[in-house]
Amino acid sequence: MFDGGGAQGAGGFDMSNLLAQAQAMQSQLMEAQANLESAEVEGTAGGGMVTALVSGTGELLSLTISKHAVDPDDTETLADLIVAAVRDASENAKELAAEAMGPLAGGLGGGMGGGLPGMPGIPGPPGQG
Repeated sequence: MFDGGGAQGAGGFDMSNLLAQAQAMQSQLMEAQANLESAEVEGTAGGGMVTALVSGTGELLSLTISKHAVDPDDTETLADLIVAAVRDASENAKELAAEAMGPLAGGLGGGMGGGLPGMPGIPGPPGQG
């Protein structure tokens, strides 16, 4: 039976310390998400003939097409260049997000074992494992 022993749980587990860490991680995560939303990432195709600009969250912000990429008799190539530039920019945004969020996401339940229902990695009271 769990006796409620203050902030200390079974086995010396400090719930208040865990909650403080979770709040700090949440704050860092929100800051990283805000930074990603304001970040701008570029992708190119065709040796720079088409450039796509996306936000750090992957939203397409602008598209620049060189006049040398426009051939009225070959719009398929232009379309392919546009898709490639947007894809490149999106991949760059994903990499930026992974760099920004990686250290934070790694701390969400990783390596602690056990868990409350719906809260992986956060041990529950004894007998409710």
